[in-house]
Order: sequence, then C-alpha cells, then structure tokens
Amino acid sequence: MPDKLAGAGSVRWGDVHWIVKLLGFVLMAVGAVLFLGGVKLMFLGGTVYYVLAGGGLAYAGWRVWQGDIVGVYVFLGVFAFTFLWNFYEAGFRFWASVPRLAAPMVICFVLLLATRLFPPATGPEKIDRKLLYAGGFAMLGVFVLYFAAMFFPHGIVRNPVAVTPGRETARTLAQAGEWRDYGRTGEGVRYAPLDQITPENVGNLEVVWTARHGQTPDAYKANADQNTPIYVDGVVYHCAYSNVVTALDGATGEIKWQFDPKASVPIWQRCRSIAYVDPATLPGAAADADACGPRIAMAAADGRLMSLRASDGQLCTSFGDNGVVNLLEGMGDNPKGQYMPTTGAILARDKIVIGGWVMDNRSLGEAPGVVRAFDALTGELQWAWDPGNEAIDKLPPPGETYTRGTPNVWAPMSFDPVLNMVYLPTGNATPDYWGGARTPASDKFSSSVVALNLDTGKLAWHFQTVHHDLWDYDVPAQPGLVDFPKADGTIVPALVQITKRGQIFVLDRSTGEPLTEVTEQPVPQGDLKGERYSPTQPFSTGMPQIGVDDRILTGKYSWGMTPLDQLYCRIRSAKTKWHGPMTPPSTDVYFEYPGNTGGMNWGSVSFDQSRNLLLVNDMRWINRSWMIPVEETGGKDMSGGSEGGPMLGTPYQIFLGYNTVKYLNTPCYEPPYGTVTAIDLATQQVKWQIPMGATKDIGPFGLKTGIAFNTGMPTLGGLLTTKSGVAFFAATQDFYLRAIDTETGKVLWKDRLPVGSQSVPITYIDKEGRQIILVQAGGARHNMDVRGDYLIAYALKN
Repeated sequence: MPDKLAGAGSVRWGDVHWIVKLLGFVLMAVGAVLFLGGVKLMFLGGTVYYVLAGGGLAYAGWRVWQGDIVGVYVFLGVFAFTFLWNFYEAGFRFWASVPRLAAPMVICFVLLLATRLFPPATGPEKIDRKLLYAGGFAMLGVFVLYFAAMFFPHGIVRNPVAVTPGRETARTLAQAGEWRDYGRTGEGVRYAPLDQITPENVGNLEVVWTARHGQTPDAYKANADQNTPIYVDGVVYHCAYSNVVTALDGATGEIKWQFDPKASVPIWQRCRSIAYVDPATLPGAAADADACGPRIAMAAADGRLMSLRASDGQLCTSFGDNGVVNLLEGMGDNPKGQYMPTTGAILARDKIVIGGWVMDNRSLGEAPGVVRAFDALTGELQWAWDPGNEAIDKLPPPGETYTRGTPNVWAPMSFDPVLNMVYLPTGNATPDYWGGARTPASDKFSSSVVALNLDTGKLAWHFQTVHHDLWDYDVPAQPGLVDFPKADGTIVPALVQITKRGQIFVLDRSTGEPLTEVTEQPVPQGDLKGERYSPTQPFSTGMPQIGVDDRILTGKYSWGMTPLDQLYCRIRSAKTKWHGPMTPPSTDVYFEYPGNTGGMNWGSVSFDQSRNLLLVNDMRWINRSWMIPVEETGGKDMSGGSEGGPMLGTPYQIFLGYNTVKYLNTPCYEPPYGTVTAIDLATQQVKWQIPMGATKDIGPFGLKTGIAFNTGMPTLGGLLTTKSGVAFFAATQDFYLRAIDTETGKVLWKDRLPVGSQSVPITYIDKEGRQIILVQAGGARHNMDVRGDYLIAYALKN
C-alpha cells in the first residue's frame, strides 16, 4: 500500500478512518452493480439513469475510500440528479419514490455525518465541513419524516359522489337479526339491516367471547379456514377447513356440539359454507315432515353431502343413505383430492344445489363440472346440469359418466325465488392454460354466469366474461343480486358479478343482458401449437375496473425496496413478454395481469342496500409464467410455481410464478397490493377507494417484521355492510378486524386478532338483544406459519 493515495493530496492511508473506508467501499460496490445492471437495462431499451448514477456513485466511492471530501460532493451531485429523476419518472406517487429515494437518503445522512471522520480540514474547508455535518442532521430529520409517512395510506381516492338512497329488500328484512346463508340471504350481498353499532359508537366495541374449535389448518398443505359461519335461532354454526362442524351459543360462545366427518384430502381442504334447512319453511312440507327437524347441509371434501340435525349434530338418517349422499356417483375415476366441494351447498327453496372444485392444470379430462340439485329433506337427486351434455339431467346412463373436463362451479351460487332461478359462477375448462382440445360446449360455458331454472335445472341464460379462457380467469365469486337504479328512475332486478380480471359486470338477472356497457375489444394473439385464440374479449366499460392499471408493468412502475431490487425488477420486466391485457400463454416468459387470483376473488361483494353502495375488495397479483414444450421435459414434470402443473395430454407444461424479487418474495411493482372500493351503483362511479392492510405481519422472505408499512396488502375474503353505515373487514394480511365508514372509507376502529382471517365477518342479534360482530380467524392467506382456530365475537360495551 503506498504511503500516499493518488489524487488525495497529502492524505495518508493511515489517516483515513475505517468507517470512511467502509462507506467508500459500499458506494463503489453499489455503484458498480447499478452501472453494470444499468448497461444491461439500457440495451433492453430502458432508462440510462442507472448507468449515469452507478458511474457517479462508483467514482464518489473511490474518492471517499481515499478520504477525499470531493467524493462527498460527487455523491451529493448524484443524489440531486436522483431526486430530479424521481420526479421525472414518478411525479408525486409516494410509494414510487421509495426505491428511488429512501436508500439514497440513508446513505446521504450517514455520509454527511461521517464527514467529521474524514482527515482534518484546514482553512475555509472547515466551514464547509460544518455545513456538511449540519446537513447530515437535516437529512436525518427529513428521512425520519419520510419514513413516518410509510405508516400512512397513500393513493386514497375520494370523489364527490352523492349517496343515492336505496331500499332494503323483503328477503333482507325477513331474516331480522339472523344470518342464515353464506351471503346472509340467497341474494349474496352481505348486508344486514342492523344499526346498534354506528360510526359514532363503534369505538366502544369489545370482545364478549372467544371460542376455539380445535381445527387448525396446515398451510403447507394449502389448507385454509375460509368459512363464513351462519346464525339461526341463537346458535352459531361453523364449518372448519376439515369439515368439522361446530355449534355454539351465539351469546356466550359455549360449544353445544361438534360433528367430525373424518374427511381428508391431500391438499387444498376448506369448507367455505354450510346451509341451514328448516322443514317448516319449505314449500309443501309439513313442520313435522320428518323427525330430524331443522338440519345443516354440509359437503365434505371427500365427496359426501351430509345432513346433520341442528339440535345435536347427529346425522339425519332420512337423508340419502343414513344421512349421506355420495357426490362421486357418476363422476368417474378421480384421484383423491382432485374433485371436492370447497364451497358448500346452497338452499334454494326446497333443494340443495351444489357444484365442486377441480384441481387446476393436472391433465385433460379432469373431473366433471356437473352441478346437481337434491331434495333438501330426502337427498333424492332432483336434477343435474352437465355443461358438456345438457341431455343428461339426472344420473348419466349406465356405464357412462358426466362429461369430464367441463367447466365446474367451485364458488358460491345465488338464488332468486321470484324468477325461480339459481345463478352459477362457472370456472374454466381444465387444464386452465391450454384449450386446444376443448369442446364447443366447454368453451360456451366456461368463465360465465349461468342461470338455471330451479325446478328443472334447464338453462335460462348465460353470459360469458372471458372467451376461450387461457388465464384461469374463473368466475370466482357469488353473484350479488341487487336492485339496479336506472337513469330513468326505474328499478331493475340485477346481478352484479365481480371477476379476477377486475371487471364488474351488471346484468339483468331475468335475461342476462348487460345493464351497463360491455364492449368487445381486440386482444393480443398467441402462437402455441394446437391452440386457438379469441380475437376479442368482453370489457365492462360501463363500470369501474378495480385493481388494474396497465402502466404497472412499465419500467417506471417497477418497484423494489432499494434501487438495487428496483433495477432487478426493471430488467426482469423488460425481458418479459407483455402485449397488454389478456396477453396469452407463451413459451417465452410472459406476464399475466391481473394474475390468476385477481383482481377480485371469492369474497364477492357487499351491497349496502340502503345507500346503493357496492363495496368490493381486491388483490393485485401479477403472474410471471411460461409454457414448457413436452418434448423439452425429457419425460419429467418441470412445471412449478404457485399453481403450475404438468397438463398431461397437452403439448405443454406450465410454470406459474409471481412477479416478485427472487428469494426476497417482495413484489416487483409498486403498491397498493390490495384495496377496498365503494362504487355508487346509481352513477357507476367510484365514491372512494383506500389501500387496506399493512406489512406488520409479513415482509421480505415471508418473515413477520412487525413494521406496519401501509402499502395495502392482498385481500382474500369479503366485507360486511350494515344499515348504520359501518362496514367490517378482516381479510387482509395483517391481523386486524376493521370497521370502515361506508360513506367515506375512513377506518373508524380496528382490533388486533390473534391470527389473520380469510373470511367474511357476520353480524346478528343475540338472545340478550346485543348486535354481535363475529369474525372467524384461522390465519391469513400468505402468513404460512401463523394459523389458528378462533371465533371472536364483539359487542358494544355495557
């Protein structure tokens, strides 16, 4: 090592403090990475910023490493350039500035404070050093304020849209203080006409009981407790992921009985809903129609539909074969766990109607997507709707099965007793990402809303949300049945259907005709062998699109926590195929946006009937995937990612990944990652939208950081609205139940849960006359190591 460092005047190596040397080394290392990565990005057509900034940082680091104060001034020049570049690219978008400014601000104040450690200065330079040192404290103060701003929501939308008074339906009012169905009523709108809890007193909520049902899901088997409980005649009924049904006193949480069907499947076990059947309310049935009395209909994951006596949980032997109907009859040979009812049956008048879930991307010809209706008391098959062969209206002929590989119905259904129609949200024909072998019937009914006559199971109408679906864009949510106010003042019975694409379709529920504008728009085409493509897709241009911004996949919107991972994401984005919405699968790496989980998912909508406000929650996932030609696999399963699969019988396998930073598992695109939105149905305008959820319980590497950056997090579950104007929501990645002002979006109150939730809160009036808010907490979707078995009830103090 030379006695004096070149370019450093009279500074000797031994005079340079080790902290200064370390800072110089860090600047050189970061600068080199930014420069080299920037060159790569530049040749991919990206910005030259990283080349210039990287070169400047490397040079600044070299001078700092030598103990030369000039390096500090060079860094300040790079920082000023970065500050201006941030406003050029990101404007005033707060989260967009974080990877551009946060880490440079930290380096800036550390470097300025470290100027006191540089070799001694003489003459006028002493004054400069004092200014630099003082500037370090000033920058530290600015950073503290900037860091504090990360704990507040950004990107809030509030529009001056007047509330249009609505009307509560007869079905809503008839249930009074109960919650009898998955969506409270068969309308599926999750609205309760209760008003004890108001925006003014919601802060006085307290826990009045907590119960544990003993069934904790194993997240590493993709099991999840997503049940929405029901409440009838003073009793709460809950179905755990394992299909264990628990009855509890609604006022105290005391467990009255449990029923364990001993049902198990390899993965993906859940029980989103159960149905309550009271013979006294069924048309044509006497109150004492059979000795079982009121009962619970529960569909177990292993393919058994069971009827349980509501009073004690015993099987109703008058139903099916000693209380059990075999849902696998007529389904053919299906490996265990590849067909199961993840969402339970609905009660539609005197019938139990049920579909089923089919494992994605396994093969051609997977389990049939048939929907069946059974007598609610006897379990006798009333009709079957086979989307591949509508001539089969009960059991298939001997030796045959229902049509395999057809679109299934895994999400909850809705029912209109006046029109006598049951509404089915259909999935995609399997496998999801290659459709070259699909039949015309499968293409006709996939990713659609299908209306069937309840008496016969015959098709009334259908509306397709995606043509020839190659993106796993199942219709994932229960249709919401609403009264739609038209501009001329008339009210039309309507159906609101949310989708994974972020499109919201509003249909006349008697005909299926759109009530708001839907246009067919050209979409990108593909080139996979044996595949065909729809030239256009339906876009619901008359309603707001939620959770989708096509700019998010451009370089300016690439994200990261620092400039380094943002650069990684920009390079990754530049190398990934994206031709706009509905970019089809490809052997090249391509983006699917929204991803195959949404957009919006099974939590469905909550419609405040008294205010005509439609509340929806979304998640903002982007898939980064590629198709693998079978001839390149060497006979091995090379699929993978979140839900990739071998797609046996097709020319391809699929790797289905996410657009995240490798190993860190942080998104490559800027927040928010989940929001709650209120839409005025009368004007079809967004009234407000707020990011929902913070990073407190999940962060880089999937770790629980405890730092609650308010980025908005992916939401999986649904909302509850009430007459008083308070909505409740718990389905975020952080562990909170929140109360939200329905008219403004302001979070009025929140309470910490022991684990997260993937459910919909319910509300009811208990036998003591209290309005209860009940939340099921079994663990949030992406917090893999934190699961539970909690039911928690809240009421107002005193």
